[in-house]
Amino acid sequence: MSTTLSPPAVLAWRDYDPDACELPGMFLGELALPGPPQDQSERLWQLGARRVRLPRAVDLTGDPDAGRAAEEVAALSLVRDLTARAVLVEWDLCLAPQAADAWQVLSHLQPPRRIEGPAGSVEALRAWRRGHYLCKCLWRKGPGFVQIRDRRWGELRRFTADEPEYEHTIERLAYGAPAGSVATAVLDDFRGERLVLDVGPLAWWLPYRISRWLQESMTI
Repeated sequence: MSTTLSPPAVLAWRDYDPDACELPGMFLGELALPGPPQDQSERLWQLGARRVRLPRAVDLTGDPDAGRAAEEVAALSLVRDLTARAVLVEWDLCLAPQAADAWQVLSHLQPPRRIEGPAGSVEALRAWRRGHYLCKCLWRKGPGFVQIRDRRWGELRRFTADEPEYEHTIERLAYGAPAGSVATAVLDDFRGERLVLDVGPLAWWLPYRISRWLQESMTI
């Protein structure tokens, strides 16, 4: 079975502001997203979507089987890719009750509307919203190397690799892949830096490639 699914159908509007979205012609309707998941954020952008709502919560509780894991990864991938475009994403997140700090791994993404599960979710969501900004955890590809710049933990952490297997592994994990399908040593390095998220049998790449710079890229 393929581990890559299309993300769920979404609701979309042409503006970020809820009041503006009430005006005639601003609602794009419910949009199905068939085709490769890596194309969907570009498709929504070209359609004019600047506010997107996912139909259900992303559920990271329990130990999902391959099918459910693929569904959650598809939804997370859409949130990540739209975040990279500075599109307003309205989504909800379910975490296991014992995973009180799990939100920090995802804190470079557009903050969800709600976090359900752990105690202290209200405070966690408040911290996520207060600390969120574009370019918080990104990766870029240069001539012969890849570099990740990560500020999710309060300081800049930089990871640079020039071995081809690192770039290959990022490409494999970008929309989720079985953990056993990539080089173990590389995956262990990424896990050590908390750059991948394990969702059931799948490993998923967390950083995004930025689509809209807040300032000059050399500054980031």
